[in-house]
Amino acid sequence: MSQGTDRLEETAVSLAEPSLFDKTHRFFAPDGLYAQVKGADLYPYFRAIEKNDGARALINGHEVIMAGSNNYLGLMSDPRVKEAASEAIEQYGTGCTGSRFLNGTLDIHIELEERLATFMGKEACVLFSTGYMTNQGVLQSMAGKGDIIFSDKDNHACIVAGTQVSLADTWRFRHNDMAHLRKVLERACAERPEAGRLIVTDGVFSMSGVLAKVPELVDLAEEFGAALMLDDAHAVGVVGPGGQGSAAHFGVTDRVHMITGTFSKSFASLGGFCVGNHDVIEYIRHTASTHIFSASMPPANVATALTCLDILEAEPERVERLWEISDYMRDGFRRLGFNVWSSESPIIPVVVGDLHTCFRFWKDLLEEGVFVNAVVPPAVPQGQSLMRTSYMATHTNEDLDFILDAFRKIGKKHGVIGTNGTAH
Repeated sequence: MSQGTDRLEETAVSLAEPSLFDKTHRFFAPDGLYAQVKGADLYPYFRAIEKNDGARALINGHEVIMAGSNNYLGLMSDPRVKEAASEAIEQYGTGCTGSRFLNGTLDIHIELEERLATFMGKEACVLFSTGYMTNQGVLQSMAGKGDIIFSDKDNHACIVAGTQVSLADTWRFRHNDMAHLRKVLERACAERPEAGRLIVTDGVFSMSGVLAKVPELVDLAEEFGAALMLDDAHAVGVVGPGGQGSAAHFGVTDRVHMITGTFSKSFASLGGFCVGNHDVIEYIRHTASTHIFSASMPPANVATALTCLDILEAEPERVERLWEISDYMRDGFRRLGFNVWSSESPIIPVVVGDLHTCFRFWKDLLEEGVFVNAVVPPAVPQGQSLMRTSYMATHTNEDLDFILDAFRKIGKKHGVIGTNGTAH
């Protein structure tokens, strides 16, 4: 064999694909779910939206009613909000090009932190560049080696990510099951009495729309000497007096140690925050890696959040309208025979059941002029694939009736009404 041939064979061996990428080929296998759904034009994800005015969106050149957005207060297209974002770019530029720790702190960052602390009824606030990074950073900062995090089984992925990067141990408790949490806490106190303890839960759960049992959580936290952290991503601007969140909804804000939130929902922007007492927040500010090693929120995002907060405080009727809409839609779906689990918020799941039927249901709704989100396992239990619907204060009564009528029509077509699982 010639020397040149030897070199070619050596090159071929060196270019062989690493086994690490085997999973990518399995993902695209012809008999796999991805290929089947894509081939049938039922794939519901990464659909491009060409225009979005809040309650209305343009997809593939067709106008649809948006019933799958977390724009709860309907402020994303508010002229006051867009003007504030534009003015911030004019004054500060398009970005900060650095972390808050170094050159990335603007006067409006500090203003937003002070305003949010006051709004949420806490001493201090620290901003993060995304809501995801907020929970990840707070958990990494506050729970260290030798500590224990007690995490609700249905917590959002960013909380799970935070428990994974933290050096603390994580003990999960059954979803909203306070009796089980008590048992887990009792075991921790018996086996590791010196461990620092942190209970963390969503304030409003993002798939079911169910509220956490905050009064029982604060009682357990105090009984067992644990800190309590609520993720109010889907609660701020939605529940509680004036939209102040899940702790305020139950009147226990002063008994919750840390509350996190995001600007990507009610505040129509991007970023996140954590509020608490002064010492806790300053510690997080100096130790959370996602805060000190990430570029800070861009000026337009900060100005957007500030203006949304202005509007929320000046127009509390938006929260009242949001709850009026939520009650109307929950009752409407139930009257039609749909299973909406135990939703208590503007997040209303409509259970379809079978995964493939769920994708077909989603496509038919889109063709009827309604955009919602198809959610399938593992995000929900097997056999409980669903349409995740969510509502905003700017939906009209005509919008709501249009959505219900489309669900009625498609529900009958697919034989879902009255047969879609058991509420829980």
